[in-house]
Amino acid sequence: MRSAGGAAVAEERQQETASQDAVMTRIGQAVMLHRGGDREEARNRFAALWAEIGEEGDPFHRCTLAHYMADTQDDPAEELEWDVRALQAADSLTDARVGAHHASLAVRAFYPSLHLNLAADYAQLGRPGAARHELARARACAGALGDDEYGDGIRAEIARLELELGG
Repeated sequence: MRSAGGAAVAEERQQETASQDAVMTRIGQAVMLHRGGDREEARNRFAALWAEIGEEGDPFHRCTLAHYMADTQDDPAEELEWDVRALQAADSLTDARVGAHHASLAVRAFYPSLHLNLAADYAQLGRPGAARHELARARACAGALGDDEYGDGIRAEIARLELELGG
């Protein structure tokens, strides 16, 4: 039999999980807006969510939100800032936290994409040395990617950017 205190703790955990799911749902809705062509509304929703979760919020939420927020930026320097935030949040993530969202995910699988995004940002900003550095980091951790469509896509983008940067 569960004690009243135990029931309260269990209910609090369920509410916390539901709240976290609500944040991920809202991030997903903004992503769909962006993919549907409404970049400005997606950016506005991401900004509102960022204001709610803040710099010290759940690292999984910050990483996910910053990753997608970067894609809505018009200014390449602002895109870089958001991609840096995503990487910083990933650095404070644990596999347990990521697994709470989806059991098959591992933090190490985030890094190839995060470093690839930084490499693309630096290339767009005319900083080929920094771009190559991040691209080497993306390549070095690409082994964490699965043998699936997502992993194949990231590896292909790494190779494409390597060619674009001349090696």
